[in-house]
Amino acid sequence: MQLRYSFRVYPSTGQRAALARAFGCARVVFNDALRIREEARAAGLPFVTSAELSKHLTAAKKTPERAWLGEVSAVILQQSLRDLDTAHRNFLDGLKGKRPKMGAPRFKSKRDNRQSIRFTANAAWRITPGGKLRLPKIGDLKVKWSRSLPSTPTTVTVVKDAAGRYFASFVVETDACEVLPETTSEIGIDLGLGHFAVLSDGTKVDSPRFLRRAEKSLKKAQRDLLRKEEGSSNRNKAKVKVARAHVRVADARREFHHQLSTKIIRENQAVAVENLAVKALARTRLAKSIHDAGWSAFVSMLEYKAARHGRTFVRIGRFEPTSQVCSVCGVKDGPKPLNVRKWTCGACGTVLDRDVNAAVNVAKAAGLAVSACGAQVRRASVPAPRREAGSHPKRPTPLAWEQAGIPGLRAREDVNRSSSPTPAPGEGRQLSS
Repeated sequence: MQLRYSFRVYPSTGQRAALARAFGCARVVFNDALRIREEARAAGLPFVTSAELSKHLTAAKKTPERAWLGEVSAVILQQSLRDLDTAHRNFLDGLKGKRPKMGAPRFKSKRDNRQSIRFTANAAWRITPGGKLRLPKIGDLKVKWSRSLPSTPTTVTVVKDAAGRYFASFVVETDACEVLPETTSEIGIDLGLGHFAVLSDGTKVDSPRFLRRAEKSLKKAQRDLLRKEEGSSNRNKAKVKVARAHVRVADARREFHHQLSTKIIRENQAVAVENLAVKALARTRLAKSIHDAGWSAFVSMLEYKAARHGRTFVRIGRFEPTSQVCSVCGVKDGPKPLNVRKWTCGACGTVLDRDVNAAVNVAKAAGLAVSACGAQVRRASVPAPRREAGSHPKRPTPLAWEQAGIPGLRAREDVNRSSSPTPAPGEGRQLSS
């Protein structure tokens, strides 16, 4: 499987200028190639292949207008063309129904929040013995190594985010997964807004609401930005302050997701969650709270960590009535308003917590045998009694008739059996000795 490791990079002033030049060259190559394909499509010409785009790039380097493309590594320019091919492939596959629909490739801008370049093994980049990242025509970058790489990386991507931070992202190919020791615990998770997650064992995880808590500082930074003059240096500095304020919120949310998902995966052998329609929910009046929770990112972390550590991950359908069915007797009691957090089952009389009951039903829908508040969700398999092993569901057995209070069936069978002629000695089938 492929793993990605990201580390903070601290380039010097000269290296920042070299990276800015590389970002600009990769962006121009992408836009030129996209323009060639758009002009060919408008003129009714065949689709321009990547090989033809590579020839256009080689010819452009020899012209005075694009001669500065030779100042950066040729690998990042070719990788920019690969990115355009991937964008077009994803767009066409979305139209064919092979994947979720995506928009057509768009032109990149130097004012985009994220700039990136990618180096492959052909670029001859390497990690020096001193722990620095050596990139061609850029130099040795200082890297903050927070952990060691499990194997030799195949590619490295240098990313600059909106807050002006630089990161080195490594892709590592590895076959050895960190399989954790097996446990007997299996759990279902119900995601919500009042509580971020409610587990089927009764545990409730409070929602941190990072965006809501940082709204005051975000509002102040945004107000300061609007007061700055367009195109001034102070406005650019204010933009960075706003981006850093948002980055702090995003980093805190991501760290919370990582800690909680790792804890759940380590303690449980199987995990079940509901496949929520986050895009549809984000179009409601609760959009800000839903985006603040970050359910999709959390579920994605659970999924890839389960695959990496040898755990079982199950998604159930979003139309499962997890909040309408009693987790004890299984009777569907109908939909309930959101303000009803506890309810009593009309069939068995059990007082149920809405969120815990939904988490238990998520586990049951996924086929997990978990315990919720001391009650077992799915009973263990029990061998059928001998009298039930061969009975047909449409024909009741004599024992069933007697238990139902209808006498005479077994007696009639006994009479019929006794009135049947008994074969005389010597008649019937002879068994060979």
